[in-house]
Formats: sequence, structure tokens, C-alpha cells
Amino acid sequence: MKTLKYFSLAIFASFVMVSCAQKPQSDNAEVSEAQEVEEVSASAGTYGLDLSQSELMWNGFKPTGQHYGTIAIEDGAIAVENDEVVGGSFTVNLNEIDVQDLEGEDRDKLTGHLKSKDFFHVEQYPTAKFVITDVNSYSGTTASTEENDNMAVKVNDEEVSEYKLENPTHMVTGNLSMRDTTLSITFPAQINITNDQVTAEAKFNIDRTKWNVSYNDEGDPVRVAKDKFIYNTVNIGFDITANKGNQPQAPASEKTDG
Repeated sequence: MKTLKYFSLAIFASFVMVSCAQKPQSDNAEVSEAQEVEEVSASAGTYGLDLSQSELMWNGFKPTGQHYGTIAIEDGAIAVENDEVVGGSFTVNLNEIDVQDLEGEDRDKLTGHLKSKDFFHVEQYPTAKFVITDVNSYSGTTASTEENDNMAVKVNDEEVSEYKLENPTHMVTGNLSMRDTTLSITFPAQINITNDQVTAEAKFNIDRTKWNVSYNDEGDPVRVAKDKFIYNTVNIGFDITANKGNQPQAPASEKTDG
């Protein structure tokens, strides 16, 4: 997988756990120790990410509400062989985190806090990385919620479909690196491959504290009693498009004439 480094979902970064409403009912990413990354065959085709059509979304929650936004995908590519994804990598620029539910001074304040040591600590860790290690057909099973009851809470005791991926086709496994911590995550995704393009979509929950993002976590008994904590659960979503043989394309907002 030398040609495809750093598939940053962070997603992840997604990990913007400053949030606020009860946690969403969604598929929970299975987390384990980092896995070995195998080198992709030289015969695999490379599909460069089109950044103008690719987006990573985050939702964070606490008992009184939620915050949501996006994080810019900096670069990435997907490797395909025999009409199957066999590798890939993405890098997320955590300096480009965006809060979309606030405006003005409140938006600037929250954005600054997310970049601080309490959350992403972007001065020391400016990017998050995700590298694919395995992709399999979806079998109808996902990570169990029984292992972590905190990840299984529904919004107002009802499942909210907007946080859950419909009709997944594959299970994706990869190493997520953030704040000097690398762990393997597995989550459902919907992947479509044509001769010239790959599209992929995913929605899943992740526990931010596993990557040492523990500000106001729900294990603090004082904050739990006062209902002032932030849920450990963060909902991550991404919608990406990659084109065969292309280098990652800059977003339209960054392109200039001439």
C-alpha cells in the first residue's frame, strides 16, 4: 500500500466531539489494535480523490443538543483491482474544521476550541490519517453495541435514520491515526465502482476517548451529575468520489483562473 498512504477519515476527524442532543443510533465502528498494511499490487488501478465532490462530516452530542460540521479532506486515493477496492488512503486537515450550526462569534469560539489541546491539538497534530487494510462484502453484521452500552443510546429513545447508512455493500477496515494514536476501525460502507470512478459513503459512531480526546467525557461523575458532559460518541460520515488515474482534485473554491 506504498502508493496510497494516509487515508484519513478522521474521519474522522470527524471526531468533533463538541457536541450537544442525545447520541445517535448508528452502526458502531469496531475498534482494535492497528493492523499490518499490505502493499498494493502494481497491477491495481489508482483512483485519485476528487476533493470538489468529497466531504467528511461530523456530529457531536451532549444531553442538551448537538454541534455538527465538516473537516476538509486534504488528499487521498483508492486502489482497485478486478472491480474490488484493495487499498486506499486519505488525509484530513484538522486545521480546516468547520462548525456549521453556529454563526459569528459563537462559531469562531467553538472552532478555536476544537483546534485547541482539549480536542484535536492541531498545532502539534495538524492531520488525521486513515489507511485501508481490508475490504469485504457486507454480511449484515456490524460491531456489537452490547460491548459498550454508551454507544447504543438512541435519540429520544428512537432510531434516527439520518445517522445510519442505508443499504451498505461492504465492510471497510483500516488504521485511523489521530493525536499520536493509531487503532484499527471497521465500519459499513456503500461502495460503487465503474471503469472510471469510485464512489463511497459511510456513517458510523466512534468513541473519541480511544484517541485521547477526553475533554468533558461522560465518565466524569461530577459532570454526569450536572448533565454538563459531552458524549464520548461521535458520528462520522463521509461521501467521496475518486476518478481513475487522476491526482486528487482541488476544491472549486481553491481553483483560480489562469
